Amino acid sequence: MGRVLALAATFAVSLAAGVQTGPVHAADFVGVQTADPICGHRSVVGHIQRNFSYQVAHVPHLPDVEIVDLYGAHVTRSEPSTINSPIERLYCSGTARLTSGEDRPIWYMIEYGQGFASIGDNIEFCVLGFDRWNVYNAACRVLR
Repeated sequence: MGRVLALAATFAVSLAAGVQTGPVHAADFVGVQTADPICGHRSVVGHIQRNFSYQVAHVPHLPDVEIVDLYGAHVTRSEPSTINSPIERLYCSGTARLTSGEDRPIWYMIEYGQGFASIGDNIEFCVLGFDRWNVYNAACRVLR
């Protein structure tokens, strides 16, 4: 859980550094607002966007779309590491806006320390209707 708190603190500091002090006008970019700073962190969203683009390009019969925004990201479940299960996991959900203008539910899991050769974190995700090979079971049930 220490990594989660450290990531949250880092995000809070970076967010505070970018706070505007003057009036906000219609054309000013004020940032993406999400319900949870970890699930909606730009590195997590960027990873999902890149891997989703790869998925639609390499899986037959998927529409040629990309994720342009992920909003409403929030934690649905947290599994701290224990003696019997040493991998800390954070389950999140939100809504993915596609380039077609369509909104689709998305569920994803962040596994801490499970990146390539145990360096970094692993993120598994499922966008409803894009799991053609049922990797995450019907309607992304595994990641819910």
